Amino acid sequence: MMNLSQPVSPSDSDPDSAAAPLLAPDEPPPFEVVNPDAQRPVLLICDHAAHRVPRALGTLGLDKADLHRHVAWDIGAAAVTRHLAARLDACAVLANYSRLVIDLNRVPGAADSIPPVSDGTPVPGNRDLSEAAEQARIDALFNPYHSEVTRRLHHLWRVTGQAPVLFSVHSFTPTMKTGGPPRPWHIGVLWDSDGRLALPLMEGLAHDPDLIVGDNEPYSGWVVGFTVSSHAGSAGLARAAVEIRQDLIATEAGAADWAGRLGSILEAVLSDPGLYVHASDAAPGGAPTDGLE
Repeated sequence: MMNLSQPVSPSDSDPDSAAAPLLAPDEPPPFEVVNPDAQRPVLLICDHAAHRVPRALGTLGLDKADLHRHVAWDIGAAAVTRHLAARLDACAVLANYSRLVIDLNRVPGAADSIPPVSDGTPVPGNRDLSEAAEQARIDALFNPYHSEVTRRLHHLWRVTGQAPVLFSVHSFTPTMKTGGPPRPWHIGVLWDSDGRLALPLMEGLAHDPDLIVGDNEPYSGWVVGFTVSSHAGSAGLARAAVEIRQDLIATEAGAADWAGRLGSILEAVLSDPGLYVHASDAAPGGAPTDGLE
């Protein structure tokens, strides 16, 4: 068994050195599907649900502590997603491997797709990769995850006859960097040009006077969010992402509490029939049009 603190070797980091696929047959698949038989036209996704690394890549040169930090995954996001899937009776797709192997929420080739440094932490196993080594990660993890998101959206659209809603769950650190100023938000709602889901969600969250809700904070839905943009934005689907502060959902109890809070609001928001139409068939505010524009 490899020591978790052992530096990665060339054979650990570069699939060019081995003929075998990146994932061994006995390793978990690239993604997990929760509530696969759900028929509600809502798909939940969690791009950064896990901190697992394929055995072929060793530990990417990191120790156990680093692989459990926020640089490797979105702490608490997977638990919130699973609870929400149960609460809403909705299907969910969760990533099974660390964002450090390849970030499923970034376009391949971008500097932060396979980061050699993440939030100041060097990732030795991501340095100086060949194009073939990067492609092996795309083929093993990125493409299967995104193919499954596409397949699930297509299935829900087909069986319900309604344009499905896409809802993405992430988490963020209480401070931008260690020792930095605190981030005041408890939750942020990320959105772009389509506010059909985001705006009523923020309105519902605003009813709690103790919550500080970020409107495209701490990140902007116009800038980040490859998965939501590529699957829902380009298709004209109602969509939004949430970022929940990690200290609030790091425990199972905290994750369940926040899933309950979000679930209560989303149950009301998702009752709006204006969410389940293609954007070209909706007015700017989300109301259906007569199709004669």
